[in-house]
Amino acid sequence: MSELLAVVPKKVEASARALLDAACARGLSIVTAESCTGGLVASLLTDVEGLSRAFERGFVVYTDDAKCDLLFVDRRAIERCGAVSRETAIAMAEGALRNSEGDVAIAVTGFAGPAGPGDEPGLVHFACARTDWGIRHREEHFGDIGRGPVRLRCLAVAVEMLRHAVDAEI
Repeated sequence: MSELLAVVPKKVEASARALLDAACARGLSIVTAESCTGGLVASLLTDVEGLSRAFERGFVVYTDDAKCDLLFVDRRAIERCGAVSRETAIAMAEGALRNSEGDVAIAVTGFAGPAGPGDEPGLVHFACARTDWGIRHREEHFGDIGRGPVRLRCLAVAVEMLRHAVDAEI
C-alpha cells in the first residue's frame, strides 16, 4: 500500500476503486487538472493496482502561468474572476480534455490553507467534464481546517464527481 492510501479514508479508497472499475468497464479514460491538491487526485487514481489503466494523464497547474500555459486558461479570465473561481475550474477541466486523450476530466482549484487577504481558507471549486456529456461545477466551503484535511476532502469530492460523470447515461 502506498503512503497516500495509508492516510486516505477507506471509504474514499473504495470509491476510487469503484470509479476506476466503472471507467475500465465503459472504456473511459480519466484526466486530472489540479491546483490546490498538487496531484493528489492523480496519485490516488494511479495507486489502485490493476485499474490504473483508466487514468490517462494529470496536469498539476499550481500557478496562474501553469494554468494558462498547459491548459490554455485565458489569463484575462483569471485576472477578472480569480484563480479560485467557477470560471477557472471550468476552463481547467475543458483544457484538460482538449490537451489529452481523456474522456472525463476533473479540475480542482482552491485555497487549501490560509490564503491572502479577503480569500477564504477551504474554498474549493471543482469542475468535471466529459467529452459527450458536458460540464458540472461544484463549490465547497471546507473551512479553515488545515491544508491536509482540505486536500483529503477534495479527494472525496473529486472521486464522487468523476463517478457521476462515468456513470452518466449519454
